[in-house]
Amino acid sequence: MSETPTLTTEARGAGHPTDDRTEQQSTARRSARTRRAGKRLVYHLAVLALVVVILYPAVWMLMSSFKPSSDIIGNINVIPETWTFDNYTKAFGGIAGISFWTFFKNSLILAVASVVGVVLSATVSAYAFARIDFPGRGVFFAIMIGTLLLPFHVVIIPQYIIFNNLGLVNSFWPLLLGKFLAAEAFFVFLMVQFMRNLPRELDEAARIDGAGHVRIFRSIMLPLMRPAIITSSIFAFIWSWNDFLGPLLYLKQPDLYSLPIALRIYVDQTSVSDYGAQMAMAVLALIPVLLFFIAFQRYIVAGVATQGLKG
Repeated sequence: MSETPTLTTEARGAGHPTDDRTEQQSTARRSARTRRAGKRLVYHLAVLALVVVILYPAVWMLMSSFKPSSDIIGNINVIPETWTFDNYTKAFGGIAGISFWTFFKNSLILAVASVVGVVLSATVSAYAFARIDFPGRGVFFAIMIGTLLLPFHVVIIPQYIIFNNLGLVNSFWPLLLGKFLAAEAFFVFLMVQFMRNLPRELDEAARIDGAGHVRIFRSIMLPLMRPAIITSSIFAFIWSWNDFLGPLLYLKQPDLYSLPIALRIYVDQTSVSDYGAQMAMAVLALIPVLLFFIAFQRYIVAGVATQGLKG
């Protein structure tokens, strides 16, 4: 009679439901880990393929700057078969007696002046729209936002006629006046959205201490708007540096040309095009923008993310 319980207990222990559930859970966890690992692998492979596609043109341009011009069009290999530095020598030598540094200086003047103009005009305009109650504020703000929907090509002819009548064609003024007059609605909108997220209690506390709008703007708003200001500066610098149509319309003298116009001069469909020198100058023109972006890119997310927020 004493052996029967022992056999029954051993039989129960051999097929215990708890052990079966534990084994099933372990198997399920291993399967889940395997699926997650497979998904991560597919995800990283897809991202890697996307990075290759995105970076390929930049890598091809860099490698092509070390190729002879005859190999750039006829040879599809990324790595040069024949390495040469003559392209950079030609690029630094310039075009038609005008050195590379002249084009670089012109682009730098336009880009830096655009940054200064955008920051000065957009911050003041944004403060007026975000913090000052005046009649018609909503209407004027809506009109300003509406200009974002207006294609640049629609206003080319009227603007050119105005600047030509003012005698400003063939100078940098047509390319810079709009920046100093808050004509760039994108930057005003960005800063307005950023400023609307700043608590109004700061303004009220400053007014109790006797501060006016100028003091509030200078001492409170500007320090807090640093991410939006830096983001606007980055975009203004890059857009001005890469602008081709504006300088093409208003600049007539070669010694006033910016780098995008100088790049186009190397390509001549009626004679021999020097693609090697063009690639070398394109690489040199890319370096300042790349350095500027790397130095301030950490502020872009903080600045742009506030555009869609409502204060």
